[in-house]
Amino acid sequence: MNLSPELRALLEKKAFGHVITMNPDGSPQVTLVWVDVHNEKPRFNTNTARQKGRNLSRDQRVMMSVQDPDNLGNYALIEGTAQVSTDGAAAQIDHLAQKYSGAAQYRMAPGEVRISVDIDVTRVSGRGPWVA
Repeated sequence: MNLSPELRALLEKKAFGHVITMNPDGSPQVTLVWVDVHNEKPRFNTNTARQKGRNLSRDQRVMMSVQDPDNLGNYALIEGTAQVSTDGAAAQIDHLAQKYSGAAQYRMAPGEVRISVDIDVTRVSGRGPWVA
């Protein structure tokens, strides 16, 4: 599913996302994330030791909510399948650190392995111009 120009613009803003993955027991796990767009897909970054990273290695189903910082009543709910990769993940987290905190580089812990998560979108809902 292609991103609408309005949804792409939302993801390019300094808007925070909430990612929902599934724990091994089937319960939802929710985490605040920095978001961006890569190859016309919503994208976030984590490390392999975090619960969402472990969950996505087992179950690729993912949901993300993103609230519009310029109109707090508008939000996008993005459903899809996660595509996880370490390729370019360190550069991506540096880009996100610049976008969200102004830092030139993200301070990684020794031995930390970063992963980029692109979402193959299957459904978009919510409230705003990105909803059909």
